[in-house]
Formats: sequence, C-alpha cells, structure tokens
Amino acid sequence: MQFAQPHSATITVLPANRVRAWLFSLALLVYLADQLSKLWVLNTLDHFDQVVVIPGFFHLVHVRNSGAAFGILSDAAPWVRAAVLVGLSSLAVLALIVLLWRASASNAWGGAGARYGLALILGGAVGNIHDRLAYGNVVDFLDFFLGSWHWYTFNVADSGICVGTALLLIDLWRSAPPAATR
Repeated sequence: MQFAQPHSATITVLPANRVRAWLFSLALLVYLADQLSKLWVLNTLDHFDQVVVIPGFFHLVHVRNSGAAFGILSDAAPWVRAAVLVGLSSLAVLALIVLLWRASASNAWGGAGARYGLALILGGAVGNIHDRLAYGNVVDFLDFFLGSWHWYTFNVADSGICVGTALLLIDLWRSAPPAATR
C-alpha cells in the first residue's frame, strides 16, 4: 500500500532590498495621496467651505490645524509650534526610517503588520511635515459625525498614521510572548 506524500508549502522569502523598496513605495504612495488630496481641497474649497458627501455623516470641509493632533499647541507662538512640531516630527521621521529599514531586513523586528504599519506612519508623518513647512499648518478636510457626536477633522496623512499605528499595535500584541505563569 502506498501513501501520498504530504504536500509541503514553500515559503518564499523576499530579499531585504525588495521588501524595503515595497515598504518605502507604500510610504511614498501615502504621502502622494495625502498631498494630491490636499491640493484638490486647496484648489476647490475656500477656507471653511463645506461639501456634503453623505448627509448627517460625512462632509468635506477645508480647515487648517496650526497645532498638533486635536489642536494641541494651536495657541502657542508660531515659532514655538514650528520648532516643536516640525522638530519633533522630523526626529520621529528619522526614527521611522531607521526602524523601517531594520524591520524590512529581519523578522526579529516584527511581522508584516509592523512593517506595513511603519510604512503607513512614515508616509503620513512626511505628509503633515510637508504641510507645516509649506503652509505653517496642516490642511484637514475629512469630517465625520453622527448626530451630536463629531470627530476632529482629519486628512489622508492622519488616516495613514492611525491605520499604521493600529497595524503596528496588533502585530506587537500578536507577537508578544505569553506572560510567565507562576
């Protein structure tokens, strides 16, 4: 009697340079989508103009955020905002580049979720830094609400940062070693 040989799956491991090219391309794609969408807003909507996309749920509105997330530092002097927000963001971008470079060469730095997450965060961070350098503030335009509940207006870069952070956290949570039991 003859038994069938078990079918073995082959795992293809891409060279680090191909992984890096893909991940940095993803970051570039997020940056370009962010900047093109903001360019559309700047050329289409005046400040505070609004387009109803889904009544009672989603509008496009042209607003500017001179502070950080949720308007933090928006009342600070312009030079303080620039120094803190552009300076800290630039340091974060450099750290993200190093982390993404290292993560793309080794599974020891997390799984695919961590790598994709870092790429999305990088693209979003560069998009918002670009705005701060070009305009002195960040162009926001995605406005979601439901009844009296209203979220802060955001943009594509913010979306990349949030989705990337979620992917990174999920990957870290899934790859965390189980807690030691006594």
